[in-house]
Amino acid sequence: MDDAELFEAHRAHLRGVAYRMLGSLTEADDAVQETWLRMSRSGTDDVVNLRAWLTTVVSRVCLDLLRSRAARREDPLDVHVPDPVVRALPGSGTVAVEGPEERALLADSVGLALLVVLDTLSPSERLAFVLHDVFAVPFDEIGAVLDRSPGAAKQLASRARGRLRAAGPHADPGRVRGADARHHRDVVEAFVAASRDGDLERLAHLLAPDVTLRADAGAGPAGPSRTVRGPEAVIAQARQFATLSSAARLVLVNGVAGVLVAPHGRPFAVLGFTVDDGRVTEIDILADPERLARLDLADVLG
Repeated sequence: MDDAELFEAHRAHLRGVAYRMLGSLTEADDAVQETWLRMSRSGTDDVVNLRAWLTTVVSRVCLDLLRSRAARREDPLDVHVPDPVVRALPGSGTVAVEGPEERALLADSVGLALLVVLDTLSPSERLAFVLHDVFAVPFDEIGAVLDRSPGAAKQLASRARGRLRAAGPHADPGRVRGADARHHRDVVEAFVAASRDGDLERLAHLLAPDVTLRADAGAGPAGPSRTVRGPEAVIAQARQFATLSSAARLVLVNGVAGVLVAPHGRPFAVLGFTVDDGRVTEIDILADPERLARLDLADVLG
């Protein structure tokens, strides 16, 4: 195989790494493209393990992007919901399209709640955690990417792991499986129905006492962006959502049931839900028109 064919064999894996590093589908694609350019310039004739070499390269590209992002403070300091991966829900009347890139993106059911927590880590902590705990990269290779010792890389991953534990079980990247996914869907369906019907008692029953709702509206009409906590505040937001409930459809958001609100076929918001012990613990809403326009929603809206 030539270099292009060799690279394509690893593209899905590299995009999965970059998405977890950056929480942005557009930036992940840019990082993968930059990795290809570096591979084509340097050549790989002497590379023994191409997958490991490419993983190191894309990690360095992502680290540079994370550091640049932190230096520019380009993300809002109050509310930022990472890019969701939205696909049609099986049995919804639309054919769900899932190729190797989608499977790589959603391996371990990486949820928006986990990506939100990852956004709070330093660039080095995030890289160390993602590479080691998600992709099983040895600490000596991680240290080489960070220009640190293996011991320092291990300490960074441990610090990141501690923050994830402090964030609660919803930040576990592999919680939703099998019957849990079916139960998750039932809870989301019940939430949508209760919002549509204005059933405040039912809504209160579905929400955990410490429920958190994040709404990232950008400069769009659903603004301002906000974070609200507690059932009463979330119910107040759900009551506003009731007027759009007829345009809500169940979809897969990062591998589990979520909601796409698309009045007249135009995306207005994507809602991702975190469910624990039968109750909604987090709702992450992306309602930024510019970012929604960049998502691949053709298969869902078709």
